[in-house]
Amino acid sequence: MHTPIQPPFISRRSLLGAGAALTGLVGLTLAGTSLAASVQGKIRLAGWSKPISEITNILVEPEKGFFKAQGLELAYLPGAGGGDAIRNMLSGQADVAFTDPGSFFMALDKGEKLVAIYDIYPQNVFNVVSLKSAGIHKPADLKGKKIGVYSLSSGTRQNLLVMLHQAGLKESDVTIVVTGLLNFAPLMQGQVDATAATDTGLTVGLRKGIGEVNVMQVRDHLNISSDMFVVREDVLREKKDLLKAFLKGYRDSAAWMMANSEEAATLAGKYAIDGTQRDINLDVIRLRNASSQPVQAGKPLGSFDIAALQKGADAYRALGLVQRQIKVSDVVNTSLL
Repeated sequence: MHTPIQPPFISRRSLLGAGAALTGLVGLTLAGTSLAASVQGKIRLAGWSKPISEITNILVEPEKGFFKAQGLELAYLPGAGGGDAIRNMLSGQADVAFTDPGSFFMALDKGEKLVAIYDIYPQNVFNVVSLKSAGIHKPADLKGKKIGVYSLSSGTRQNLLVMLHQAGLKESDVTIVVTGLLNFAPLMQGQVDATAATDTGLTVGLRKGIGEVNVMQVRDHLNISSDMFVVREDVLREKKDLLKAFLKGYRDSAAWMMANSEEAATLAGKYAIDGTQRDINLDVIRLRNASSQPVQAGKPLGSFDIAALQKGADAYRALGLVQRQIKVSDVVNTSLL
């Protein structure tokens, strides 16, 4: 049984659902009207969230002009999860989806013609957190427990299922509780025994005083990418040059944030809707910088680990989240890198 509850404060992928009410082209146009006459085109990026500190490198476009330097105007469409980003792209409202592998695999499973073109966060940032008093130390300890997730269509649930699968458990072996945006308060209040979250969510939760916790990292079981840029096959064919410029602009923005985390933390206070506390901004930005590093040493930003991604696709099939076999090498295109 899936039980919804309404806890009182925010954690990672915070404000996730707040973008759900924003449909159509209500996204944040980042390049504004100050674009030079040399602009060659526009890329509409469908995100999984509202403009939050995790994506400060994108939000500072009006000031830094990483995409403008490539001849692009960038528009950001907020969303309510990776599945929402895919839907906004499929509906034609966006050219590129900022989405998670699970949402990508599920869309492919439904027959959508999609291609992943850039690995944003090659490291798996998901985890399962419990209070030390609960005595949960390994995935098998989750049997019979109540576990919080952001939503039933979120990466938190999908990665929780991956962790359960590693322990030989099924979803029916636990009780999943939908906590919405604010997933650490239910843990503190005893409404759940554990909560599925991410590294940045845990950081915010610790700042909010959740106390001593045990943390199980999903990457210890399946180090699959957390987010990637995905496009429709026809868009890749028709806008190849624009997409190549987009990826160059994004890579430059990511490299800037890695080299200038202190400045990024300050600018998050100006551009991110959750950027009110600079120390938390800095923690979040440093975590995202770390998760942006390719798993394979020496590879450039955006590189895919095809073997790891294939392992993830196979795991999703084994879980029953997708029905058909997905050959990852057929749905990843690295030509734009």
